[in-house]
Formats: sequence, C-alpha cells, structure tokens
Amino acid sequence: MKVLMFGRGVISTLYGWALERDGNEVDFYVRPGRAADFGPSVDLDIRDGRASRKGKPVQGAWPVTLREDLEADHDYDLVIVSVNHDQMDTAVDFLSTRIGGATVLIFNNIWTEPAAAVASLPRDQVVWGFPGGGGGYSDNTLHGGFAKSVFLGDVDGSSRTDRHRAVRELFTAAGFSISDVADFRSWLWFHVILDAGIMVGWLRMGSFDALVRSRPALREVVRLVREMIPVLRAKGGTSRLGSAAARYIPADIIGFAMHKLLTGDNLYTFIMDQAHATGHIDFEAQAIYPRDVLADARRLGVAVPRLEANEPAFGSGSGGD
Repeated sequence: MKVLMFGRGVISTLYGWALERDGNEVDFYVRPGRAADFGPSVDLDIRDGRASRKGKPVQGAWPVTLREDLEADHDYDLVIVSVNHDQMDTAVDFLSTRIGGATVLIFNNIWTEPAAAVASLPRDQVVWGFPGGGGGYSDNTLHGGFAKSVFLGDVDGSSRTDRHRAVRELFTAAGFSISDVADFRSWLWFHVILDAGIMVGWLRMGSFDALVRSRPALREVVRLVREMIPVLRAKGGTSRLGSAAARYIPADIIGFAMHKLLTGDNLYTFIMDQAHATGHIDFEAQAIYPRDVLADARRLGVAVPRLEANEPAFGSGSGGD
C-alpha cells in the first residue's frame, strides 16, 4: 500500500517506520520549508512492542521521504493523520481539497463531535483509529515506542466499509493486533477525560514520575475522571466499561492499580518517561486537555468543582510557572 503520513511527528514516524518495514511505500507530508530542517533521515531509539511486552530495542538511522506538496490527483491509498486534537481543523481543511480517492485514517484524540470534525472530508473515506505508542524527539532522534495493539473503532457505521477492512488488514499484516471499539465516539471522549485527569495530576505534582509514585495523587486523578464523566454524557456519549469502572470502583483500588502499572518495568512507563524527558509533553500539551473539558462543562452546565479548583494549574494565564 502507498501511505502518506501527515506530518513527521512522533506517532507518524513510529507507525510509518513499522508500515514501511512490512513492505509498504511510506512518505511524509511536511509544511513548506520543513524538509530541509528535518533532513533525509530520522535517528531511531525506540522500542518495538510487537515482538515483546517490554519492546524490542531499535536503534539507527532510518532514511525517510519528505514532500512539501500534495496535489488532488496523487496516488496514495491511505493518508494517516495523527495530530494534536487542537490541530485537527487545520489538517482536515488542508486535506479537504487534496484527499482525492485516498482513505483517511484519523489516528488521534478528538474532543469535538467526530463526524463534525471531518465534515469536509467524504464520509465514506474516513476510518477511525488510535495508536498505542508515543515518545518524543531530541533534535533528530526519536525516543519512544509502540505496543502491539492499535485501536480501530466505529463512528456512525464507519467500521462496516471496505476501507476500514483494508486499514485493519494493513496493520495486522504488519504484526499489530487490533482492539475493536464499537462506540468510538464515547471511547475517544473518555480518553480525553482520562488524559485531562492525568495532566492535572502531572501539573500539580511537577513531573510524571512524581505523580505515578504518589498514591494519593493517583487517587485524586481517579476522582477527577469520575467527576468529568457527566460531561461526556452531556455531550451525547455513553458510559463505557472504563468510565463505569471509574464511577463505581473505589478510587483507592484504581489508584493502586495505576501505581503498579505506571511504576513498573513496562513499555508504557518507558514511553511516558521518554515523552517527559524529551519535553514532548510541555505545559501547553498538558493544559489543553483539562482546559477543553472545563470549557465544555461550563458550556453544558455540568458541575465540575474539583476540576475548577485545579484551574490555576492549567488555565491560560498560568503559563506553566
């Protein structure tokens, strides 16, 4: 398959490398002028979770093909979009006149209504998914990794198309396992709420490591997530297994489980450590999640007193100090 990765970010590079290793032709679209800045290769220092739960170390230079233009008559089969959720409008607007006959895999967080976010793209060409990786760049070196599993989900019948099946086959052929999500709209919104809770805890504690080593801080994360679930429902989402667990299982138990997971010698901890060490998750990347959830809570009239009490840590005027 001929694949275009939209941007040369962390997720695009991780999964672009994995797909090319399986024999696919992979290019990267970058903004005009950026190809010279990035150069012809990426130095990899990553862990490949397809081979083992802790991830097989991969190091070395990987030559990449960058392009700064995209015509509507291109011959790409698939365009993979993985951007920050606040960059979605710009990405979709750019692709709306250039997508041609390609499938578009949306591979990132969404807090707005998913169908509305991609309304300018042909509905039957959109596939929804979410990665299981992360990390960050230090100069031209990518530090991070990805798990064996990726998520593919359904938004208004999108999983019943040949394009969805083709994307599924692409990833399974490359050695990934697929976690299917029936209600991807609610899944995505819950993921943003979970991120919002974690980011508030991270900002309050000063570092990810300090957060995950503090059981009281993790319990507070659970309480924040629990408080934000009504925002999800007010937006039209449904309570999934994860949100139900956050509502009904005591915060002490979930906090203990999170502590064990996030302080263990595992791939997820490694990925988060690399994201933190490289500065990939800076103040703005942290603050945007609780900020956006709080804005919708206020718009919808949902009370979130715990989140509001933490606003000084993530509000637009705090500046990360």
